[in-house]
Amino acid sequence: MAQLTTSENHSANALLQSDRPAFMTVYLAYAEDERRQHYLSLQIQHGATLYEALAQSGWLSKFTELAEWCEGVADIVAPTAKRWHVGIYAQKQPLSYRLQPFDRIEVYRSLSADPMSQRKSKSRSPDAK
Repeated sequence: MAQLTTSENHSANALLQSDRPAFMTVYLAYAEDERRQHYLSLQIQHGATLYEALAQSGWLSKFTELAEWCEGVADIVAPTAKRWHVGIYAQKQPLSYRLQPFDRIEVYRSLSADPMSQRKSKSRSPDAK
């Protein structure tokens, strides 16, 4: 079996990397409320971060509350459960997360009430059947 020299090995790695497209597709989803939902397919460079995708999509300009939230958490590397508003496939991720091809970026809205409490109060109401 032939072994590659160091320079041949570097050349082989460079060829593998040059075969990879410069851009990849990611998807964005945001439900402002039950009536206003936003979906977007976006071409971004390989190695882009979650924050860079949000900025490139134009959502930081369109949704000022999202932009303000991003500014406040930009340096956090470990998402906190109740304060976190973005993730990939329902897994909360920091804004510095490096995206993979076909990742689904999800923007979560703050809940006005705990879903469990809402279900309990609905079941207790006299109109519930």
